[in-house]
Amino acid sequence: MPPSCCGYLSQYTHHHLVAFLLTFFSYVFLHASRKTFSNVKVSISAQWTPSLQNGSAPAFSPGETWEKNQLFANEEQATLFLGALDSIFLFSYAVGLYLSGVIGDRVNLRYVLCFGLCGSAAVNVAFGTLTEWLHIYNVYLYCSLWVLNGLLQSTVWPCIVAVMANWFGKTGRGFVFGLWSACASVGNILGAFLASSVLKYGYEYAFLVTSVVQFAGGVVLFFGLLTSPNEIGLSTDCQTGLGPVDTDTHRPLMSEEEEEAEYDRNCHSAQHGDQGSPKAVGFFQAFCLPGVLPYSLAYACLKLVNYSFFFWLPFYLSNNYGWKEVEADRLSMWYDVGGIIGGTVQGLITDFLGKRSPVLALSLLLAMASLVGYSHSPADKTTNAALLAITGFFIGGPSNMISSAISADLGRQDAIRGSRKALATVTGIVDGTGSIGAAGGQYLVSLIESKLGWVSVFYFFVVMTGGSIVFITPLIMTEASAMWRERQTRHHQL
Repeated sequence: MPPSCCGYLSQYTHHHLVAFLLTFFSYVFLHASRKTFSNVKVSISAQWTPSLQNGSAPAFSPGETWEKNQLFANEEQATLFLGALDSIFLFSYAVGLYLSGVIGDRVNLRYVLCFGLCGSAAVNVAFGTLTEWLHIYNVYLYCSLWVLNGLLQSTVWPCIVAVMANWFGKTGRGFVFGLWSACASVGNILGAFLASSVLKYGYEYAFLVTSVVQFAGGVVLFFGLLTSPNEIGLSTDCQTGLGPVDTDTHRPLMSEEEEEAEYDRNCHSAQHGDQGSPKAVGFFQAFCLPGVLPYSLAYACLKLVNYSFFFWLPFYLSNNYGWKEVEADRLSMWYDVGGIIGGTVQGLITDFLGKRSPVLALSLLLAMASLVGYSHSPADKTTNAALLAITGFFIGGPSNMISSAISADLGRQDAIRGSRKALATVTGIVDGTGSIGAAGGQYLVSLIESKLGWVSVFYFFVVMTGGSIVFITPLIMTEASAMWRERQTRHHQL
């Protein structure tokens, strides 16, 4: 039986709490900054297209007034470019994740995190604030800055997951990581709140405020984060009893006796200053680890849906229901509230069951139903908020689990016991593959919406959610087979 919540939480020290909070809020600030772009799409689209209510233009030369910032002839073209920018960001983010994971296993994680957070904040200011203040409206400049932003932001997630996995071991990982992975949703809520608070002054101030907060977070993290218990002479395995992680893979899990022996070896090495530190796992070796490919493909489908809500939900609420942009930004928070609760509750359930994929599959089945229900939501804000929270619970929960707890499981499985440095690489592979799926999906969303309407977009989400279940299904069957063999073995032993 898994230990109780109080049982495994009592094993942690204040150092664990500091690591939890610093990594949590660093990604909160990053996602708040990232969310800004989706929260101000309506304002940006209006700025990039001609306005029929332009009172400042002389009657004889209306075209000259818009010559400098009229990037597109109409709102449809601007919407397609906004979708293209989302795809550009996610493609560069995906490429960066593959690289950042490898770098994170070889370079001090604190340096990589600070560089990514502060660099991305500077690029966001250049993209959303300086271009508006200096009246520089150029498609190629926007694309270049967004490619750079994707590469810089990609350094953060693999590294903070690696830091968390260094501090928190097997026991209770589903609950701890489920709670911790709410950082993205909390960041979305904070970003929506900050953006809506200053949007009346201009969308450029939304970029400025969230970027300043992110930059400050990067500085605090640089001076305050301990990336591993070893930095203060502790060993996670030795001091807390948190051991190698069990994983939903085709390979058998280590028995408790084997885990104990592994702890002893790790503790002996740490206490005697063993210089033979484990080598980092190569990219292709990590990609071929059991369970990595199925979960990566499942996450590609799921992240497409999750990030479509992330990028397009305020825009959809404003355009489809005619609600003000500020109201749409704040209403979109309910999707993230559902994701926070979903990730925590489902993580706790997987800890008690000892298996993750069956819980994910059930949640995704219910997500398909919730997507159909939300696509027919009436123009009532209370009903819409409730349906958004339900949808976020069943979509955001599995998404948070795969990108955090399951990635940490895969990076600490027994197939790589000889080399524990695979956490950032595996996390980068899973999240990078997910980002490739999400990148292609963002342009498809804008294309499907322009040709077929929003209802068709939601049915596209249903299909992609079903695709996630297809990739997870073999893991469920493998687990069921392993459990049956284990019971048979125990029966024969008795």
